[in-house]
Amino acid sequence: MRVVVLRIGHRYVRDYRVTMHVALVARAFGASKMLLASDDSSIVEGIRAVNERWGGSFEVECIGSQQAIWLNTINEWRKSGNIVVHLTMYGLHIDDIIQEVRDRCKDEGKDLMVVVGAEKVPRIVYEVSDYNIAIGNQPHSEVAALAVFLDRVFEGKELRIDFKGRMRIVPNARGKRVLDMNSLVERSDE
Repeated sequence: MRVVVLRIGHRYVRDYRVTMHVALVARAFGASKMLLASDDSSIVEGIRAVNERWGGSFEVECIGSQQAIWLNTINEWRKSGNIVVHLTMYGLHIDDIIQEVRDRCKDEGKDLMVVVGAEKVPRIVYEVSDYNIAIGNQPHSEVAALAVFLDRVFEGKELRIDFKGRMRIVPNARGKRVLDMNSLVERSDE
């Protein structure tokens, strides 16, 4: 199953940090791509730099911020027979629906688009999504919601992805250790 994240409502400058964190979580938690409903190429460049350093092929594609464009992207995804999940605190609780989502993806060979909003999400997103899913029915961060959702979809297996990057973290109970594979020099934070 391929997972693509669609970030809508990104406001240039104001949402840069949160949108970058959405992209980092999507990358680290097993998504293959993020579509950004914006023309903010700084997110694209930021992820490219992360991939160059830490490995992986995750990419961000800017598709433009107009509702007609991202709505068409959602509709095309669904016409291809794939599944659209919208993460919202108003949706069905994740525990009540995640198995059905996983089963549909696995049994029917479907790919998954996860829609994550920034500002208030237009009503049409609730209507065109196959599932409106809540991590909890309380206000929460879209970054946290995406992390929990992807972890549940992949059942924790995504946490063992080997990105094979130039930089490698050496797990350590105390402190920070990083290995630069190009020079085989270990750096530590002491």
